[in-house]
Amino acid sequence: MSSRRTRRTSRPVRCARAIAVACCLQAAALSAAPDAAARQSGPAEVTGSQLAAAGAAVLRADVAGTAWHADAARGRLVVTADRTVGAGDLARIAEAVKAPAGVLEIRRTAGRLTERVAGGDVIVGPGGVRCTVGFNVEDSSGARYALTAGHCTATPGTWSIGPVAGSSFPGDDFGLVEYADPSTAEGGVRGPGGTLVDISAARIPSVGERVCGTGGVTGARCGTVTALNATVNYGSGNIVYGLVRTNLCTQPGDSGGPLYSGRFALGLASGGSGNCASGGTSYFQPVVEALNAYGVSVF
Repeated sequence: MSSRRTRRTSRPVRCARAIAVACCLQAAALSAAPDAAARQSGPAEVTGSQLAAAGAAVLRADVAGTAWHADAARGRLVVTADRTVGAGDLARIAEAVKAPAGVLEIRRTAGRLTERVAGGDVIVGPGGVRCTVGFNVEDSSGARYALTAGHCTATPGTWSIGPVAGSSFPGDDFGLVEYADPSTAEGGVRGPGGTLVDISAARIPSVGERVCGTGGVTGARCGTVTALNATVNYGSGNIVYGLVRTNLCTQPGDSGGPLYSGRFALGLASGGSGNCASGGTSYFQPVVEALNAYGVSVF
């Protein structure tokens, strides 16, 4: 009798233990499930090609005022939208990027995304005339301008960055274009490879000095100052005095471009002969004269 009772009581104990073990296992499985789900939705599930496809979709949505980049580590395409982008624009982007789920991340940035213009960048004037920014400058009130060649700004009108504010040509060869949007004016000049060279002061160059220049057509090149106070007769009464002569090459479209050495602004491209395939000689308007004439400084 007692043995039968023992057997009867031992069976539920074993079952209870079995049930307890099963419950524990089930609880462990349930507690592990969220981690597994997190792993499944993590960056490993989003491939580089999927991120590229998402970026292409944002490009096709064509919403001005946006920028985007792939964050491969997090498996996200991060889209930054400026203040001009409305809710409807964001909805258009979200509609364009449908897969994979959760890949899109929207961020806001203050202000407005605009192109930056520095020394060495091309600007376009009335009639499609193309010249190059020499140096960005500002006056005592904080108004910002681009210094360029005077023969570029000789005809009044509005350029791609704003209206002509001053011009001196012939005799000298410098002009001033005011920025319609001052926030687009970037300090410095474009150097080799598009790097930004900081310019913080201006001075007169010296003969034999190693100098560099940047043109909207030729890009960045370096050479030597070969003479000062040169005079050039361009014809039709257009004579310019007091120019810096160099062995740098320039081409049409480079007019107004910067001449610099280290952090110093030196001159603005006026004209030249030859080309960058065979070499050439170029002349630059001393920038100190232009800065003094307009009461502005480089930044």
